[in-house]
Amino acid sequence: MSIWPEMLDRLTTCPPVKSLLTVMLTYLVEIFFSVWTVAYNFVPGGVYTREHTDYLILCVMVCIGLALFSKRRTKEPSYTSYVKISEGDMPGKPVYIVLLITVMVGLAGFASRLHQQKNGQGPERPNKQFTAAIWTYHFGYDNKGWPSLERSAKMLNETGADIITLLESDASKPFLGNNDLGMWLGEKLNMYVDFGASTRDHTWGNLLLSKFPIVKSKHHLLPSPHGELAPGITATVNISGNLVDFVVTHMGNDRDVLDRKLQAEVLANELRNSPNPAVFLGYVTSAPGSRDYKKLINHGRMKDIDSTDQERWCEYIMYKKLIRLGYARISHAGLSDTEVQVGRFRIPDNPISYQDNDRYVTDAQLVDVNTRFNPRYQWVKASGQHPFFMWFGPYRHGHNSIPDHLFHMSTPKYFLPRT
Repeated sequence: MSIWPEMLDRLTTCPPVKSLLTVMLTYLVEIFFSVWTVAYNFVPGGVYTREHTDYLILCVMVCIGLALFSKRRTKEPSYTSYVKISEGDMPGKPVYIVLLITVMVGLAGFASRLHQQKNGQGPERPNKQFTAAIWTYHFGYDNKGWPSLERSAKMLNETGADIITLLESDASKPFLGNNDLGMWLGEKLNMYVDFGASTRDHTWGNLLLSKFPIVKSKHHLLPSPHGELAPGITATVNISGNLVDFVVTHMGNDRDVLDRKLQAEVLANELRNSPNPAVFLGYVTSAPGSRDYKKLINHGRMKDIDSTDQERWCEYIMYKKLIRLGYARISHAGLSDTEVQVGRFRIPDNPISYQDNDRYVTDAQLVDVNTRFNPRYQWVKASGQHPFFMWFGPYRHGHNSIPDHLFHMSTPKYFLPRT
């Protein structure tokens, strides 16, 4: 703030059109460069700008220094005013009272929106059940470029998910609005938040939301020698008094073969070394049965929530030491270019000796009401009519092209013990 008077004074003595045009062009170049430092895998010359925010900061500081210490090229007088305050000009007691009241009102505004996170073990769930979801969030903007925070929060809440991972969620960058999506969604959905790796690490962001307390977490910058930096989180969550590990990630682009190979090795080791029941929520950019998929399954000692689903490419849900109950794919309806995947599990009483559910049904009436995926409902108030319940649609084959969030791709499926 101390340099603003001098900078504005120099601006007023320069030709206005030329000066403002130069300022805007400089600002746009700086914004584009900040994009280049992260999206280097998809832009020309990205190999030279990869992770080099330091170049941008150095350029900005050099430009400020040149502006402050260079000589004026005009003989016009300075328009900068400096205030001299004498003892007799100091404000009186009424002014201080008004300032104090203003400060108190401002603090009251902050207090009114202070998020009171509930303590304890989280919501009560029957039979130690929980629901996990994964979605590529695209920074809170829909496919038409409009902010989608309210709409996406409403949809996520309707899924009934207890643990959610949102990929591509780092909107704290200047070209994405400087928005803290974790703080906003955490308050809106009343969930605990973990975000990693940080904005300064030049990833697209990895956000973990949980209705249950997060006991500990570790952030990963996965090996990415060629492509974009891949983020990951290993978190331990206390679900109804039971510790469950979650490994969430966005792996590298499909053309960066070595990157994905190294990343799969790190993630598989995290899963293999987990002593607790574990869930993998990941964007793998590989088809089912691919090299990286097999690495996570075999070396990580994981199970695919639905190995019969061959119509996947990016998002996967895997698990171990848990009993699978349900699996659903919900269409994005234009909020993103990627669907939402949801998995429902039960924590076994004995994770060493238990029987997993190995057959599935698609008729929700055949499973317990507490196991069914969360409905959206609307009461019909006309006399003599029963309430009308609208789910995310019925079981549906193929892709949903209707602009509404509906089950699709042969889901939902519910898993039962073999009779």
